[in-house]
Amino acid sequence: MPQDIRLSPDGKIFYVADMMNDGVFLIDGDSFKEIGFIATGIGAHGFVVSRDGKRLYVSNRGSHKMEQGRADGPGSVTVIDFARRQVVAQWPIPDGGSPDMGNVSADGKQLWLSGRFDGEVYMIDTMSGAVTKIRVGVEPHGLTVWPQPGRYSQGHTGNMR
Repeated sequence: MPQDIRLSPDGKIFYVADMMNDGVFLIDGDSFKEIGFIATGIGAHGFVVSRDGKRLYVSNRGSHKMEQGRADGPGSVTVIDFARRQVVAQWPIPDGGSPDMGNVSADGKQLWLSGRFDGEVYMIDTMSGAVTKIRVGVEPHGLTVWPQPGRYSQGHTGNMR
């Protein structure tokens, strides 16, 4: 079940998060044929591109369900290097978690994701993968990081450059 899509920085390959297949399909932009698959984690769901455009952060919700329920496994974030088309890091969410959609800070040092089924927001250090959890309430879905420092909003995502 496709959940999110991004185009590679060179404009040649579509990256498609597939929640039921636990990973990312690579689709050739000219032929629209599948050219690869990168396993990421249970419930691959949302994409965020790093500020320098070199990496793709994939949120793995730990669930194949669209609504709140028992998780199928731990939530995590997978980091894919666009140039190599390979996983370069895997960051588990402590105590499971359910990372959903989000964005990166203006300086690119923080990845912010909503924790859809856990009533939390996660701030992840993009260098170390260290996770900070913030309680926010029931089912936060998506998060936007505005260009002005310290401005965030719950709801869904936005592409701010």
